[in-house]
Amino acid sequence: MKKLVLCLTAVLLASCAATIPNEEKVGSVEQLYNDGMDLLTKGYYPKAINTFEELERQHPYSAWAVRAELMKIFTYYQMNEYQEVFAQGDTFIRNHPGHDEVPYVLYLEAMSHYEQIKDIKRDQQPTLEALKSFQELIQRFPNSTYARDARLKVTLCKSHLAAKEVQIGRYYQEHDRLLAAINRYRFVVDNYETTAHAQEALYRLTESYLALGIVDEAQASAAVLGYNYPNSVWYQDAYKLLTDKHIKPVDYVEERSTLGKIWDGVEDAVGIESK
Repeated sequence: MKKLVLCLTAVLLASCAATIPNEEKVGSVEQLYNDGMDLLTKGYYPKAINTFEELERQHPYSAWAVRAELMKIFTYYQMNEYQEVFAQGDTFIRNHPGHDEVPYVLYLEAMSHYEQIKDIKRDQQPTLEALKSFQELIQRFPNSTYARDARLKVTLCKSHLAAKEVQIGRYYQEHDRLLAAINRYRFVVDNYETTAHAQEALYRLTESYLALGIVDEAQASAAVLGYNYPNSVWYQDAYKLLTDKHIKPVDYVEERSTLGKIWDGVEDAVGIESK
């Protein structure tokens, strides 16, 4: 991931070099900036940060100082100092809300959350934060250089979150907490329907509804699975699950079953667990 960010940073530097006024491209300010970039390129990150900070101290109102701020944020990202990325990034956006490189700063912040995503057995707060940050970037700057990659990352974050919900649902199901399991599976179907995990969620819904004796909803879940993923192994398993119990699979219909329409009320009445 960091190679992509490094490439984007190189593009950013090339495109912005011409924006620095000629009268500023002389003397110690340019030398300080070049020294900082040299140190950054060689991996001497703390020294690079010190150099950029010295440039800011000596030339606080120059375009070079703004560029040094950006490179300092990137350097912290390279160091995996993500809290500093957030702190420095928020300060940059607050001080330069209309700057052309605000999308770049938002992207670095989003990537800092993304780099902290753990496997689905662990807490997924970084995934949620990454998703939120990438979505903000797309919403505010849909045509920016970083929006395309942000859209891909949104898809990956949603898939990760869906996998986590299915994992929790399976745990509940295995421990006969079927209402809690159903709540998790339905959340995946409702919120992450474009991920591959929606297929398993629909199959698990079929299983769970059958275990509760709610045949209409079991048939409906299998029908939605078959309509959207007719060649899926999960649909084949759902079809077999129904027919083995001598229950006729049904075709998908847009309207929910009568039982499904009142299911929210049933959930409230029995107190379906959400965690």
